[in-house]
Amino acid sequence: MAHQFSAGDYLIFQLESGFGILRVLAVEGDERETVWHLKAYEELFPDIETAEAALKEPARLGTRVAHMALTERAFERTPAARLGNRPVEEEELAPYLEWKEKGGEVSDRSALLMLGLR
Repeated sequence: MAHQFSAGDYLIFQLESGFGILRVLAVEGDERETVWHLKAYEELFPDIETAEAALKEPARLGTRVAHMALTERAFERTPAARLGNRPVEEEELAPYLEWKEKGGEVSDRSALLMLGLR
């Protein structure tokens, strides 16, 4: 599968209780063995327009999970659409770099399962 998202992308996903936002911190590997590094935000929004408005001031969003690493298969099972993009800031990368330094694990569970959401 060709990468349709890249580092810096904000992704929106839908739950029964609203819309949530993920952020692509980094993408590693090739199409066979891609690892997706994501950040998850705390807030849920009633609609896409409200989520887009919140991204005008992303520093105001709370962090639910600062970093999670997913396999390509797990990422494909995370239904999301691109909402926007801005460069990833150094402080956002700190949890990813720490994971990389420690040789962290990569999950084969979808982002929503890792967040305890369905």
